[in-house]
Amino acid sequence: MRTPHYAHFLDEDVPVDFVEVISENFMVAGGKLRDILRRVRERLPVALHGVSMSVGSATGLDPSYLDRLRALVDEVDPLFVSDHLCWTRVAGFSSHDLLPIPYTAEALDIVSAHVRQAQDALGRAMLIENPSSYVGFAQSEMSEWEFLAALVERTGCGLLLDVNNIYVSAHNHGFDPLAYVAGLPIEHVRQIHLAGHSQGEHLLIDTHDQPVPDPVWALYRHVMRRVGRVAVMIERDDNIPPLPDLLAELDVARALAGERLAA
Repeated sequence: MRTPHYAHFLDEDVPVDFVEVISENFMVAGGKLRDILRRVRERLPVALHGVSMSVGSATGLDPSYLDRLRALVDEVDPLFVSDHLCWTRVAGFSSHDLLPIPYTAEALDIVSAHVRQAQDALGRAMLIENPSSYVGFAQSEMSEWEFLAALVERTGCGLLLDVNNIYVSAHNHGFDPLAYVAGLPIEHVRQIHLAGHSQGEHLLIDTHDQPVPDPVWALYRHVMRRVGRVAVMIERDDNIPPLPDLLAELDVARALAGERLAA
């Protein structure tokens, strides 16, 4: 739910099953944005999607962040609370970007402890999203999907599976996206993200400023053959089109999901 579309969700019956918002945009008590969210929540379920929890930070989670997020969770009673498998900050510095972590046993211990801490603070299980990535670490001891599978087993968290991120990372690192999907504990996927990307000089960039492209739709069709009923959402962060354009993409997502349910 982006700013250009707020009025639609406040004043109209938009044919969606839920909306998702960026948690950090609404983590200030009171004010206009919090009122908008409250009014939308009266109409639709809301998923809270974070970009700054930084579960991969070696310096630990920010307790004040968790307190503010818990206050928002208590007010909204969200459908899901999610964040990314990444780090975003170190003491005194916030990158405002989703930075990669090495897939090592040491990193798994740290991330698992942080996810458990966050779930305890929020009073509910979280969903962790697979990131898009542009560099890898020579010291990684496992694949990203093996890391996520171990994280789910250790913490009881669910997965937010970003299909576009799988495609982007597979292209950038040269792995098989179908092997990624096959290696996940797919029964723990609770939500799916779809988005578009852009071609950089050498890599694909997860820009969220384009319609969902055909290769991502094809991978989504494959994923939907494996999962049960899950919440599916289309992300658009820039070059935001009129709402009917996004609803047309949503119709495609529903149709492809319907193929699986009809099989």
